[in-house]
This record gives sequence, C-alpha cells and structure tokens, in this order.
Amino acid sequence: MNLFVMHGPNLNMLGQRQPEIYGTMTLAEIDAALTERARSAGAQLQSMQSNHEGVLIDFVQAVSSQADGFIINPGAFTHYSLALRDALANVQVPIIEVHLSNVYRREPFRHTSVIAPVATGQIAGLGWRGYLLALEWLLAQRSDTKWR
Repeated sequence: MNLFVMHGPNLNMLGQRQPEIYGTMTLAEIDAALTERARSAGAQLQSMQSNHEGVLIDFVQAVSSQADGFIINPGAFTHYSLALRDALANVQVPIIEVHLSNVYRREPFRHTSVIAPVATGQIAGLGWRGYLLALEWLLAQRSDTKWR
C-alpha cells in the first residue's frame, strides 16, 4: 500500500507558528509518527510539504498512478486553489483532507474548502492526531475496492 501525505503552505513552520492554534508538534514529528504507523501496518508512506501551489500539483500528477490514498492539509490553498482541486479531482483513490484547527470555529473565510468536494472525507480540529486518524481510515480501506 502506497500512501502520500501533502502539507501545504506554512505547515513547515509547525511548532513555531501560533502554537495556541496549531499545537507544538513540528512537521518532522508529525511525519515521523505517520511513517512509523504506516510501517507498522506494512504500508509505505511518503510525505512532502511545499509553499508553492505548482509543486503540490506536480506531486499529485507524478505519484497518483502509484497511490492507494492521499492525506492532504492544503493550508491556505484550501480556500482558493482551484488548480490543486482540479489535480486532486483526477485522482482515483481516497483523499482525506486534514486541518489541525477547527476551521469552522475560525474566521468565515476559512469555512469554505474548494478541496472538500473532491475529497473522500475531511478531519478538522483534532490537531496532529487528525493525520493519524486519516491514516487509520486509509489503512482500514485496503480491501475496499469502492473508494468514493
């Protein structure tokens, strides 16, 4: 099982950026926890982060044919990146959208996700553990051939 995790803009600053909202875990610590859990379940997991929309799109296009699932925290791209949304719409495996904070308890502009309509599901407000929950769901879907 090949799983891919994508982190959008500013997530490289986790642990330093507004810890009262995003927590104190660094991106490296989150990725390490995900990699270890995937490995213990016999799955391969690759994580990447970019502050650049085109890099995320290129990554989706490059790995989608070998992917069994995606976890994505699009960061600010959640609210306006139609290009990233279109790249993900072409993916034929489950996509779980993750947000560290509960975006629905924050500013109104954060309440709209252009990614959600092409995602299989969304997890918001559970901190870094939301990524682990997304991973657990993907691992549980291994034998399910109907992804969406």
